[in-house]
Amino acid sequence: MRKLSTFERPFSDYHLEIVSARSIYTVDANDTVVTAILIAAGQIVASGTISECRTAASKLSTQSPTETDFGHNIIVPGFIDAHAHPLMLGQMMSWVDCGPDKAKNIPEIISLLKAAAVSVPDGHPIRGYGYEQRNLDEKRHPHKSELDEVASNREVYLMNASGHGGVVNSYTFDLYGVTKETPNPQSGEFFRDNQGELTGELSDAACNILTGLNGVKIGHHGPNFHLSDAPAEHVRQLAVAQENFLAGGVTAIGDAQVSKREFDTYLRLAEQKGLKTRVSMYLLSHLLDDAIDSGMHGAFGNSFLSFAGIKFYADGTLGGWTAYFPDGYLGDPCRTGQLYHEPEEYKRLISRAHAVGLQTATHAQSPTAIEMVIVAIEDALAESPSTDSRHRIEHCGLPTPEQIARMAKAGIRPVSQPQHHYNWGEGVEQAIGTPGERFNPLGEFARGGVSITISSDAPVANPRPLEAIRAAISRITRRGSQLGEETLAISRVQALRAHTINAAFTLGRESDLGSLEIGKRADFAVLDADLFEIDLEEIAHIKVVQTWVDGCSRYSSE
Repeated sequence: MRKLSTFERPFSDYHLEIVSARSIYTVDANDTVVTAILIAAGQIVASGTISECRTAASKLSTQSPTETDFGHNIIVPGFIDAHAHPLMLGQMMSWVDCGPDKAKNIPEIISLLKAAAVSVPDGHPIRGYGYEQRNLDEKRHPHKSELDEVASNREVYLMNASGHGGVVNSYTFDLYGVTKETPNPQSGEFFRDNQGELTGELSDAACNILTGLNGVKIGHHGPNFHLSDAPAEHVRQLAVAQENFLAGGVTAIGDAQVSKREFDTYLRLAEQKGLKTRVSMYLLSHLLDDAIDSGMHGAFGNSFLSFAGIKFYADGTLGGWTAYFPDGYLGDPCRTGQLYHEPEEYKRLISRAHAVGLQTATHAQSPTAIEMVIVAIEDALAESPSTDSRHRIEHCGLPTPEQIARMAKAGIRPVSQPQHHYNWGEGVEQAIGTPGERFNPLGEFARGGVSITISSDAPVANPRPLEAIRAAISRITRRGSQLGEETLAISRVQALRAHTINAAFTLGRESDLGSLEIGKRADFAVLDADLFEIDLEEIAHIKVVQTWVDGCSRYSSE
C-alpha cells in the first residue's frame, strides 16, 4: 500500500470505487505498474493490488466500495493534448473533409464539395478542410477557378491542413472587394500568379476577409481561423469537439489560441455544466494588454476551466510555406514566409508578459523564428530571473542543435506534433531541402535534456494520442518513407510520458494531472491492448474502451 490522501470530510461521506485492470501504468517518477486504484471524490486515494485497495477502503469507510474490473484491458493516465483548437475542431466537424483519406487529387476535392453543396442552404458558405497540396496528385493548391465549379453565387472556402489559410472562389473575393490591386495585409498574403492575377490562395492575416464585418479580428497577431457562428452554435460545436477528444482518451486540453470567441464559448458551456474535459486557455497575443490590465498575472481558474498564459506567433507554417526562411524555399525561391513581429517588438512583448509572471507559448517553425523566440526568452530571464517560467515553443519544427542546448538551459519546453511529420514530412523536405529531414527532432530533444511534450494541434491532426505516440517512436511517414535518422525518434516510455505527465508540467497541472498517483485526479483511459507489447504499427489502432474524468466514465466505445 502506498499512501492515503486527505479530505476535509470523513470518507464515509464519499462514494468509494475500486478500478482494476491487467496493468495500470501510473507514469509516476518510477513508472510504477499496479493492478488497482481506489477512488474517492474523483481523486486517487490508494493504489496497488485489488486486495490492498479493498483493505484501504475498509479503513476509510464502513460502506463497501463499488468495483469496476476492466479485465485484460490496460489503463493509462488520461492523455493531455497540450496544443489544440477545440472550437475550431468542432466547427470543422460540420465542414467537408477533403483530407488524404478522402481525396487524392483536385477533381476528387471538387466532387466532395459539390456533393456537400446540395445540402447546404442557399446563401450559406461551403467550407472544406484538410487538403495538403504536396499530398495531392497535382502537387499544388487548387485554383479559384476550380472552386468556382462548386458555386459561383456563394462563398467557397477550402482550408489547408495547416490551418493557416487555403483557397477561396472568385465570388468570395468579389464579395469582400479583393482585387489584384488589393495590397497584402500585414502578416498575410493574397497570392498571385506570374501575371499578377489572384489565384484564390490566401494565408494568415489575409483570412480576415472570411470573418465578415462582425467576425473575429485579430490584426497581425496570428492566422485568423476564428470564423464566427451564432453563440449557441459555437456551444454546440465545442460540445461535439469534446466528445471527439474523449473518444481518443484525452481528458485535458491546452487551447492554444483563445480569442474572445473561444473564451465566451467556454464560459457558456461551463454555465450549462457541459464541460467534460479540462481546458487550460492561452489567450492570443492581441489580448495581452487586456490580460495584464485586468490583473491576469498568472494561472487561475478551477479544475475544469483555467487561464494558463499567452499565445504568440513568430512565423507561419511549413505546410503553407509561410514559416520564415529568409533565403527562400527550395520549392519556390521567391517565397520566404514571414515573421509576425519584428524581433525587437516581439522581445518587448515577451519581456512584458514574463515580468508579470505569465507563461508564453510561441508558434515558431524555422530556425530563424526559433532563434527570435529563444533570444527574447533569454533576455526576459536575464531581466527578471526565474527558475520555473516554463515558456513554450509551439511546434518548434526545425531547431538547430545549438538552439536545443540553449532551450535546455533556459527551461524552454517545445510542444511537438508527431502526426505532422507522419502526414507531410516529405513535403517539408521538398519545401526546404536540408534540414527538412530533421522535422520534429524529438530524439535530439531527449538527448539534449529538453522535456518533450506531444500533442495533436487538432484539427490539423485528429486528437488521437495513440496515433501521435506511434509517430513519435517511428519516423515512418504516411507514404512509407523514413524521415531522417532513427535517432530522431523516441522510445515508447518517452512517448507515453510526453502525452501525459510531461504535458501536465507544460500546462502547469502536474500537481493534479498527468499520472495516476495518490492525491491526483482520477482521469484515465482504458485501452484494449498494451502499447508496450504490441507491434509498433499496431499502436495507432489500439482502441480506447473508456475515458474517465474525475472518477466518472465520460466516454465508452460501446
